Amino acid sequence: MKRELANWFSPSLQKDMPIVAYGDYGFALLLVPTAAADYLEYERFQLMDTLAPYIDAGKVRIFSINSINNESWLNNEMAGEHKAIRQNQFNQYVFNEVVPFIKTNTSAETPIITCGASFGALHSMNLFLKRPDLIDGVIAMSGVYDLTDYTKGFYDDQVYFNSPQHYMPNLADNWYLDNIRKSQHIHILTGSGDYEDPEASRKFSGVLANKGINHELDIWGTEWKHDWPTWRAMLPAYLEYKF
Repeated sequence: MKRELANWFSPSLQKDMPIVAYGDYGFALLLVPTAAADYLEYERFQLMDTLAPYIDAGKVRIFSINSINNESWLNNEMAGEHKAIRQNQFNQYVFNEVVPFIKTNTSAETPIITCGASFGALHSMNLFLKRPDLIDGVIAMSGVYDLTDYTKGFYDDQVYFNSPQHYMPNLADNWYLDNIRKSQHIHILTGSGDYEDPEASRKFSGVLANKGINHELDIWGTEWKHDWPTWRAMLPAYLEYKF
């Protein structure tokens, strides 16, 4: 499996940000880490090993980035307002820096699908919904889509606008809705075992359905816990049968 590392000083985040790419060809899958983890998290937990057949076959080229959650919602020393600012800077980093990097290293026509598990699922969904003109779809595993689950009681407009469970019911802009509805790859997956919250996925699925947004809700059984063995099973299955 081809593996390449890169990094650059991010104007959006004002720090060096690394990225890793796996493979040569295929659609681009952009991985967002789970919580306060880094760009190599999915590799350390053997997800790349399970995806190797699809990478080596040229079905998918995978890119993985750092999170900034430890500089935002998971940092107990920061004021809520500053956490929200950092969240928006992260969004701009993805839209203005990561997406062009992916396009430069693939092609202008290469579809980009965001993907993440746990907190990474919320980020992946939020990034897609905010810029459906740049991102073509999402695979969200074991997520909750209400950002207030992570904000420790803080709430302002920027929390609202980064919390899909909050802003999507009120979204009326046809430009956004039409572009979101074009996607053939909005996949919401969850287990039902320990520490999973399938009701959060059901609730957000209902929001999308009410907006006429075609998507897939896939709830796995109680043997599937909020942990890496679940995600190592889910993502290869979706690459095999859905793409």
